[in-house]
Amino acid sequence: MMKYRFLEAEKHIANADLKLAGIIDERGHCTLKPQKDYFFVLCDSIISQQLSVKASATIVKRFEALFPHNKPTPELVLQLPHEHIRGVGCSAGKTLYIKDLAAKFTDTTIKPAKLKAMSDDDIILLLTQVKGIGRWTAEMFLMFSLNRPDVLPVDDLGIRKAIMSIYGLDALPKAKEIQEIGEVWKPYRTIASWYLWRSLNNH
Repeated sequence: MMKYRFLEAEKHIANADLKLAGIIDERGHCTLKPQKDYFFVLCDSIISQQLSVKASATIVKRFEALFPHNKPTPELVLQLPHEHIRGVGCSAGKTLYIKDLAAKFTDTTIKPAKLKAMSDDDIILLLTQVKGIGRWTAEMFLMFSLNRPDVLPVDDLGIRKAIMSIYGLDALPKAKEIQEIGEVWKPYRTIASWYLWRSLNNH
């Protein structure tokens, strides 16, 4: 059943945008799945900032190995000395960001059980209170952890590159142009973005 989960969205986008229709036909059904360990997902996002996929995967794996059953929790992260996190390859800044994230989970600034009922904008406002988390990271969380259907990350380089290629633009599009192109994808801009990334052979 999972591969048909986004069938309505795929039909809507294909009917509204012939250029994306070809990508949808080529790439098949959208396979987005919710990621339920919100704390770890956000730790991963912080660790992976400005790193290659290979480098970030290595550091994230080392980070997980610091904890029983490879499962970091906010409480355990707060107990862990800074130098242990630094030791797996995290910068001093990222170590502080991870600690701040853990603190906001434990002091209930971030309440995981409440997130599903919150609006996209409110979640972005909440998550960007964490040091090291900006709008882009919050948007990725909305898309990949919560599978919110109508998020369009206009500052994402992959999205900009895909649109430039697919729509034959002479330069990387600005945010306003992306919003204008994506207007027809509403209310499924997350799924459209997924196909844009897939057009670049990103997994």
